[in-house]
Amino acid sequence: MKTINFKFVRLIWVIALIIPLGCSDLEENPDFTTQENFFSTAEQLELGVNAVYDGIGYGRDWFNHFYDRFVFECLVGYQVGWEKGPLDFQNGNVNPGDDYIATYWRISYENINRANALIQKADQLKENGVPNTALIDRVKGEALFLRAFYYYNLVRYFDDIPVTTEKTLSDKDLPSNENGKRVALDLIEADLNTAAALLPESYTSENIGRATHWAALGLLTKAYLQDEKWNEARTTAETIVNDGGFALFDDFADNFAVATENSGERIFEAQVSSSANAGENQNYHQHYIPGDLPNDLGGVGWHWINATKAFREKYDPADKRIAGTFITEYPSTRPGKTAKGELPIVHWSDAAPYNLSRFGGMVSADADPNNPDELIFSDGWSAKYTEMGISNSNDTEKNIVYVRLADILLGHSEAANESGTGDAYFGINLVRARAGLEPLSGLSQDALRDAIVNERVLEFAMECETYPELKRKSTFGGSPDYLGEYIQEFIDTYDVDRTLSAKDYVLPIPLNEVLGNPNVTQNPAY
Repeated sequence: MKTINFKFVRLIWVIALIIPLGCSDLEENPDFTTQENFFSTAEQLELGVNAVYDGIGYGRDWFNHFYDRFVFECLVGYQVGWEKGPLDFQNGNVNPGDDYIATYWRISYENINRANALIQKADQLKENGVPNTALIDRVKGEALFLRAFYYYNLVRYFDDIPVTTEKTLSDKDLPSNENGKRVALDLIEADLNTAAALLPESYTSENIGRATHWAALGLLTKAYLQDEKWNEARTTAETIVNDGGFALFDDFADNFAVATENSGERIFEAQVSSSANAGENQNYHQHYIPGDLPNDLGGVGWHWINATKAFREKYDPADKRIAGTFITEYPSTRPGKTAKGELPIVHWSDAAPYNLSRFGGMVSADADPNNPDELIFSDGWSAKYTEMGISNSNDTEKNIVYVRLADILLGHSEAANESGTGDAYFGINLVRARAGLEPLSGLSQDALRDAIVNERVLEFAMECETYPELKRKSTFGGSPDYLGEYIQEFIDTYDVDRTLSAKDYVLPIPLNEVLGNPNVTQNPAY
């Protein structure tokens, strides 16, 4: 969908959803676009769903849906940052007034509201006999998928959330969050089952990137795991593995490469391309690149977030995922450009030869700042969404991958292990084989559970999956407590002034939601 002009689509939603609120007292029939008269054809309905996709990419917010989740990840302590948001979360200073939480919540519910309106409108168009029912059904399937997507990625962080299937028109329609986690999971599972029946298995080139039948089943597998419906998760995962035609890339880095987007094991991803549309870029590159990456190679000097040295060193040195997960060397402005022809340098262009900085630990106190051999770094800079060598940090092309086959394979192993049915080693050993690691066998249920959790962390580091997955498998003060173990290890390793608490296991509902919606109750930990 890299040719879709999402800015135009957003304008449509502004016209359709905002203007009518000021026209309720008009007696005449308006001849301009309203939310009631715009979506009158299948093609117009399709434009509407394009805007709902927009929220899972860069959208219109610097604190966008995916970047906010990067900040939430810092709660675990395996990645850290110096900017206020990441710093607050890594120190456990999370509160209901947090800007990242408020923005994430708003983006999610704005798009849930849009999806609700489209689902209702699709049913009305079919009842009225509007032509092109196949397109209407497909768009309804996409809207159902996206509604489930936003709800799923709310319930993972906030637990009891308000749920509604109607478009919100006034403050009299505000939903409750009583028993919200259960209500949300029931709706997510119902939506995804219906979406899977409505959506095609693939698209022609002009529609690549839209949700497919397999994307719906992939997210459904994850929802079943969240709900601890082990048999349903296992059988859904087996359907994807056996019938979906997906296969793991030989090279782990292909999960994030531009050349392999929308292919291989990549089941669902948000489309990013600044070359197709300047507004369809992503700002994750700008937050994860090293601070001394030259500006003419995509640097901006921010380096807001990075994995810790301790986490970087959790990987087996033979793990083939390292090169696709971390930047192992990069051209550095320290101590500045070398004279052309001098070594060691990296020639990204004849005009810009820079010294090469490599991972290797802390720079010693007596290191020679003019000796390129001593330009070593200790931070775990992410390679997944950085694009080294681009001429401008806004010129990003890497898609944002939300569901891939490795997730389904590890989900299958987890579901099989928890249910005691199926081959619990099948999925995890495929993932480990691609990483160049030895297969597992003969483990107890508890030991295999530990191994699956560990494999998830290493496989999906810095993909906004670690915190919600560790949270899902943990109980504060109970056993197992994978999240608590990670946080405590971070506290002990880096002498962080932080005490593990119940607040680390759930995010607070935003203050403006609690104040503005009398039907919502704040999470007890806050």
